[in-house]
Amino acid sequence: MVCLPSAKPRPYRPRQPLESDFHRLVREHFDSLRAVYADHYARRFGHWRRAIDHAVAEFLRCGDLNHGFARVRCPDCRHEFLVAFSCKQRCICPSCSQKRTLLFGMHVADDICQPVPHRQFVWTIPKRLRVFFRFHRDLLNRLPALAWQTVTETYAAILGPDVRPGGVLAIQTFGQLIHFHPHLHALVTDGAFAPDGQFVHLPETSHEPFLRLWEHKVFRLLLDENLIDYSLVEQIRSWRHTGFNVDRSVRIEAGDRDAIDRLAQYMARSPFSLARLVRITPAGKVLYKSEKDRLHRFPDPASGDLFGGVKRNFQLFEPLDFLAELTQHIPNKGEHLTRYYGCYSNKARRSYPSPSGRGCRVAAGEGGAAAPQQPAAPRPQDDPRRRWAMLIKRVYQTDPLLCPNCGGTMKVNRLWDQPSTPECLHDLA
Repeated sequence: MVCLPSAKPRPYRPRQPLESDFHRLVREHFDSLRAVYADHYARRFGHWRRAIDHAVAEFLRCGDLNHGFARVRCPDCRHEFLVAFSCKQRCICPSCSQKRTLLFGMHVADDICQPVPHRQFVWTIPKRLRVFFRFHRDLLNRLPALAWQTVTETYAAILGPDVRPGGVLAIQTFGQLIHFHPHLHALVTDGAFAPDGQFVHLPETSHEPFLRLWEHKVFRLLLDENLIDYSLVEQIRSWRHTGFNVDRSVRIEAGDRDAIDRLAQYMARSPFSLARLVRITPAGKVLYKSEKDRLHRFPDPASGDLFGGVKRNFQLFEPLDFLAELTQHIPNKGEHLTRYYGCYSNKARRSYPSPSGRGCRVAAGEGGAAAPQQPAAPRPQDDPRRRWAMLIKRVYQTDPLLCPNCGGTMKVNRLWDQPSTPECLHDLA
């Protein structure tokens, strides 16, 4: 038998975000958007928010060695390279959004969810009402509590008033062509925990009880804020399809950790994908493809009413229209896009150990009693330096800490947050 030599691991190459077409688009056109926003976009998207300025400014510094970096060095052969700091901004930086998405998926799968069946919930609202949540982001942040109330009230009516389900809810404000489409995704236990720790499975249930409660609570919210009147409520209820929907058709079996990880990543994904940016022309026009090939009546760019236009699965944006659509999804400072409820809430998880030894109670099998667990050993995602290498390896199938020269393990041995100082230049030399 002939033994073939093993393939040499692919060396890690730090990313070059400043050379990407998307970075060039933001760099060249963002100031123009800001200058004309009040006259051309404020009426459709609402007032300009300081969070947009901050997020874009940090994104333009992301991956730039001039604004700080870490030195990764091999202690054996002294091979080294530099890794620029990231911006950690939400909904604008593709790299940082992907990192956040991966970490959220691992956190939900390893630290939050119990080994019981779960369901994916999706709550949507009519297009006629979405504009209110575009202009009133405080109302948008009240939707998760209303959605969770539909779960707890329906579960209590079926399983009894003392049961406690668990859920992770995420706000998404975007559709397939990055138009404004506020809706909620959730990962909810397909049943609930009784006071004695036993897990009670939810029998086969129609979506109708959830839908009726969801519709009532959203109408009540907007009526209390004097944004709509009863005539509009009656008009929408008279439609054949009201636009309200609660979908819970996706079920995840107990112990399917990979499925929970994938769903959690989907819930925390970025509003846009570089893979669907088909082309950015030299003039800045953006050809963006929808997530699915099926043709659909998506709203036109910078649409004021959010009603659908011609059927299509792509959109050609003017550069300022694309940036205006994209920046409306940037959350305000301190605005949480994910919430934990029931036995998955932070308060509940402090009282009981999680599957990895870091959170809520565990049922021993289907309906078994809760079993205490010992604290788990530290994991790579708990150490920022190991977390960076672990995420790179997971996404690109290459180990950034594997020395390409000698095969040794490289280490992050120094950080610079002011690379232009004489001390830094001397040390690098």
